[in-house]
Amino acid sequence: MNTPLQPEKLQVIQNLAESRFEIHLGDAIAVLDYQEQGDDIVMLHVGVPLEFRGQGIAALITQAGLDYAKQKSLRVIPLCSYVAAYLRRTSQVTKLNRSKET
Repeated sequence: MNTPLQPEKLQVIQNLAESRFEIHLGDAIAVLDYQEQGDDIVMLHVGVPLEFRGQGIAALITQAGLDYAKQKSLRVIPLCSYVAAYLRRTSQVTKLNRSKET
């Protein structure tokens, strides 16, 4: 069994060449795949290796993507069901989806 991770000690890296955010977990990797399309960022998929699930890694990498969108004033389009649920759960959906309308 794996030792529980401490998400606050993990580093999220933006891989511009692959259009994704990454967290390296030894030999494994967690990812948030995205596409920038004009003033939008389409969040396609969050993937966390099975053995690392349930430790806050998906939330950490998703928040990094949302912080990037906010920094660049991009409207978030969550095609990934996890990202959509995270937005609703953290009450960020209105702020990020309407940032271009004001």
